[in-house]
Amino acid sequence: MPGSGDDKIKKRIPRNATALWNLAAKDFQVLFHDGRLSLSDDYDNRFNSPAEEWLPEGLETVLGTQAIFPMTAQFEMAGNPKENEVAGALHDRIDYVWPILAKRVRTIPEYGKMFVEVFDNIDKAEDVTIAEIGEALAAYIALDFESRDSNFDKYLAGHTSALNAEQKRGMDLFYGKAACSSCHSGPLLTDQKFHALALPPFGPGRTRRFDPYVRDVGRMAETDRIEDSYRFRTPSLRNVALTAPYGHNGAFPDLDGIIRHHLNPSESLKEWKREWAKLPLIPWLAEIDFLVWDDRFEMERFRNKIDIQPIALSDDEIADLVSFMHALTGQTAQKLRFGIPKRVPSGLPIDK
Repeated sequence: MPGSGDDKIKKRIPRNATALWNLAAKDFQVLFHDGRLSLSDDYDNRFNSPAEEWLPEGLETVLGTQAIFPMTAQFEMAGNPKENEVAGALHDRIDYVWPILAKRVRTIPEYGKMFVEVFDNIDKAEDVTIAEIGEALAAYIALDFESRDSNFDKYLAGHTSALNAEQKRGMDLFYGKAACSSCHSGPLLTDQKFHALALPPFGPGRTRRFDPYVRDVGRMAETDRIEDSYRFRTPSLRNVALTAPYGHNGAFPDLDGIIRHHLNPSESLKEWKREWAKLPLIPWLAEIDFLVWDDRFEMERFRNKIDIQPIALSDDEIADLVSFMHALTGQTAQKLRFGIPKRVPSGLPIDK
């Protein structure tokens, strides 16, 4: 919702949200599209993160650490400067936000009691910090979003009838002629690496603080290495049929479109239509949504950085690949284990 008056948003969310499936797997040691969170000893706190040395103590997992950062994002949860206490704290220093939010949670009696019951290091509600909150979120995601019971899994377990003829042809293409598995490999169907695919750019992107361009340089924003420009992390394809739109910015609304783009990024970029982004109409932001396309030099740099080679497939073969993508949907993904609660301790309304 764009809001109005003093509450109207001043910028769109710069990236498409990543899926939560299997993020608690030990194989996931790098998170976010640009990999700005990873296991590392760079700051003597076990993680390389946007908070750098200001990361709170007590975080144990990459997923639990990731869970606390949307709270600090102005255009996700924190809000605009001077709009609220959290946004004001963020303006001073990132770690000033988390104690404010932790206090809001632990002072709700039911939450305070549950943290004391679950965490060995918590003797009273006053001891709860953002670290326990992050790890609680991670534990929930680990259980409710674990998904390893797709028809593809059944097929690998020896149930050859689990895939229909179209899905079997798509699987053969995926691991053969289409070369999808060169990046989407392993049990999570991702190599955890970063690749430049020339996905159609739009919106503000996740620009660097000092960058004068309206652009998203991807991995380079984290590493400051020119060779990482426009590269983004390979997403897992588990339950991919459920996670539209596709791409780090949601440029393609369906599987057919994103597959065709992978097969020939340069041609796809020429044929892409702006309405495919399905951006909510926000008149005061619409003028800059596609401003990057008017920057001839930036678009030339963008088009010249593509890490994959074109592959020719027929429409029928593409349809078979789409069918195989649907075979990656798990049974539990259709109905989460915990489901939606009837109420939450805060008493806030639940969006169903």
